[in-house]
Amino acid sequence: MTPKRTAILISGRGSNMRALIEAEQDTYEVVLVISNRPDAPGLDVARALGVEGLAIDHKPFGADREAFERAVDAALRARDVELVALAGFMRVLTPTFVRRWQGRLVNIHPSLLPKYPGTRTHARALEAGDAEHGCTVHLVTEEIDAGEILGQARMPILAGDTPETLAARVLQLEHALYPRCLADYACERLRGGP
Repeated sequence: MTPKRTAILISGRGSNMRALIEAEQDTYEVVLVISNRPDAPGLDVARALGVEGLAIDHKPFGADREAFERAVDAALRARDVELVALAGFMRVLTPTFVRRWQGRLVNIHPSLLPKYPGTRTHARALEAGDAEHGCTVHLVTEEIDAGEILGQARMPILAGDTPETLAARVLQLEHALYPRCLADYACERLRGGP
């Protein structure tokens, strides 16, 4: 079976992107990295790893989010992309884009969903007095952080943890979980799954 042609959308340094590229399996192949920020350090990382890095700056599109996403969609389709992984992509996608890529759009979120969708997840876990925290890989739907869960990784919250220490420890979990979940999901799709 031919690996699923995969693109990764980023906005920053791309540490999860790097984990996905370096862990490539027989089920997916990263062929493109797109950033909405031309200065994103992750673009240089992708290029150094032999993957095309493309900047599509969202700023010239102003408030027209759909026009920006049409440019992203055109780049994905021009390269025959089959799966899209969000890895620190700091833009909320419109329902139009999500519907167009439904079932082929995957995200990683730094909480144990359904707990703490959205932002400030580490601080919210601490404020709630949670005993554990972690991350979730899920399919993207029109509702933020509400899609089918593909996998989770958990860890205890330690005495003295801060949002920053939690973020650093959760990021390590993400680097292991995301490639495994993406590979499993790509395998399912290769076998004719949803």
